[in-house]
Amino acid sequence: MATSKWLVDDHDASVTQLWNKLDFDTSVFIFIPFYFLLNSPGIMLLIFTKASSHVPLKILSIEDGTVLKSFNHLLHRNKKVDFIEQFNEKLLVKQENENLQILDVRNSELKEVSRTEFMTPSAFIFLYENQLFLTFRNRTVAVWNFRGELVTSFEDHLLWHPDCNTNNIYITSDQDLIISYCKADSDDPLSEGNAGSINISNILTGKCLAKIKASNNFPMENECSCSSNFSSSSSSIGGSRKRAHASASRIRSTVAEALEDITALFYDEERNEIYTGNRHGLVHVWSN
Repeated sequence: MATSKWLVDDHDASVTQLWNKLDFDTSVFIFIPFYFLLNSPGIMLLIFTKASSHVPLKILSIEDGTVLKSFNHLLHRNKKVDFIEQFNEKLLVKQENENLQILDVRNSELKEVSRTEFMTPSAFIFLYENQLFLTFRNRTVAVWNFRGELVTSFEDHLLWHPDCNTNNIYITSDQDLIISYCKADSDDPLSEGNAGSINISNILTGKCLAKIKASNNFPMENECSCSSNFSSSSSSIGGSRKRAHASASRIRSTVAEALEDITALFYDEERNEIYTGNRHGLVHVWSN
């Protein structure tokens, strides 16, 4: 759910301002010093400095700044807080070497997931449409629900970056597919060096639906073509659509070369094209 508000935080003045995107009117001022702020559709969570045995929290309305709930969440003493995350009315709290806690802030119902089942991830992506969340840890992706149950493990979706670079991950608007830059198959003879693969998987089943890899048998005339001038060019592994400004410098890339050192990935859902950029500043367009 989109919001028409901006949050602007001034830590030096201990003031957070809520701006309306339509007319830039400042509708809410928060003068309470706090440690961290999270926002979710319609509400925002203020996290205050941790005490020895609890962390003070306030939930505010984004519309007018009204305090909807103020409470303390109990913590284990002398244990580092790995993360506090908010998803609508759900609060996820994890401390070092402790169970994951999922708190429903409406009714204070608390669920716990064993620390052996849920280990601290390096990143989250919340799926608001499906009421699920993705976790990323040590190149692996998993899907969880807010009952603390593992919904999906992926059969072939080992990420390229061990610490999860979300620039290389795309979730479709229907939240049914994940497209990522992944480690190539170990038996792929052309994947040596820095070449990975682009994997497309179903989020709910974990099945790998498609993969772009170095050993795809494209004819030489269908090699990926790209230009150093992004604004005036695009390219396709199909070779049928190549547009470039006459003055743009042209660079020929094989599929294997185009799959090396990808630093950004985007999927155009209307055109059914995947765009990738690499550390050399080149952009490749992949289409059927």
